[in-house]
Amino acid sequence: MNRIKLFLTFVMIIFFAVLQAGCGGDSNNSDSAKNKNNNSGLPDWEFENGFGPIKKKLYLVPLDKTMASEGEKIFESKCASCHKLDERYVGPAQRNVLQRVTPEFFMNMVINPEENLEKHPHAKEMLATYLQKMTNQNINLTDARKLLEYFRLLNEELKNDSTTNK
Repeated sequence: MNRIKLFLTFVMIIFFAVLQAGCGGDSNNSDSAKNKNNNSGLPDWEFENGFGPIKKKLYLVPLDKTMASEGEKIFESKCASCHKLDERYVGPAQRNVLQRVTPEFFMNMVINPEENLEKHPHAKEMLATYLQKMTNQNINLTDARKLLEYFRLLNEELKNDSTTNK
């Protein structure tokens, strides 16, 4: 009789394990796909977008070329001593930065490099690769937005070049 109870208990455990695994939900769900890549222990927002004042998804309007022009000037004065557009320098090449990180991550990193270098896996990886901390250039939210527009313009040019060369 004890063997029958043991056998039935074993069957029930297997049954519930299979049932639970089968009820895991849609594996194509974008949230579950994000979680698979996020082994950092960070909430998904911080994992994708870094730490800083940008706490919500940016809804970007059509490109503002005036802001982009001002962003280029900010890049030249505050960023170009460590970053070049198309080559590795003290830091990574920047022309395609928006193909590597979200606009929100870009702005948070520019505004708040210290906390990102301390807590974010991508920032830590960049530090390990380039062996140089990103300097805080005291860029405010308005200037970070202008820089973002500049890189959006560069990103648009990259897309146009890739479709033209096909």
